Amino acid sequence: MPTNFDAYLQPGGCVNSDHPEVQALARSVVEPAASELDNAISLYYWVRDEIRYNPYTAWDNREDLKATNTLESGEGWCVPKAILLAALCRSSNIPAQLGFADVRNHLSTARLRKMLQTDVFYYHGYCSIYLEGQWVKSTPAFNLSLCERFHLKPLEFDGVHDSIYHPFDETGNKHMEYLHHHGEFADVPFEEMMACFRQEYPAMFGPESGTGFNTSSVPDSADWESDVARETR
Repeated sequence: MPTNFDAYLQPGGCVNSDHPEVQALARSVVEPAASELDNAISLYYWVRDEIRYNPYTAWDNREDLKATNTLESGEGWCVPKAILLAALCRSSNIPAQLGFADVRNHLSTARLRKMLQTDVFYYHGYCSIYLEGQWVKSTPAFNLSLCERFHLKPLEFDGVHDSIYHPFDETGNKHMEYLHHHGEFADVPFEEMMACFRQEYPAMFGPESGTGFNTSSVPDSADWESDVARETR
């Protein structure tokens, strides 16, 4: 392993890998005798399927994005789920960083499109893990049960090949289209991400404050799965 990877092994503001709850969970998932690759795979599937994908959870401050917050709530959207996976990897002495890209989601729900006023997801988050001499992208966003309901191909991760969104769903409809990559970071580029959100998602922010988050624009979290169920019946 290169010697300049300290930033990808140390805790960060959101990637709080030194928190006892994160460390305890990592110990419960990994096997001491297993390889880093096998342990990274185990951590990926834990985050993918045990943390429910929910784009309606809060995201307007750093506290919302902390790995421990996602672990406590049991749900999150792509960025906090990627943060949690990075924290678990670092707790297991596996280098991990956060990657961000803008993607066009051809299969989002009507409510989410109305909320964002676009089908582009800016600063979609993934986790890049250093395994066997290379960085490998992993995307633990959509849990298996959601994929089955939405007729999406679940994203698998073998620790060797990049695991990124499929361009098509199981029936051949367009799914995700990558538009722009922002790069990879040791922790969340929060100010840059929020500046992008304020510009691209104006309905999500209150007009009185100019930049303040408009919590009334976000529906109850329980509505997400009902949205998916209603549109896929």
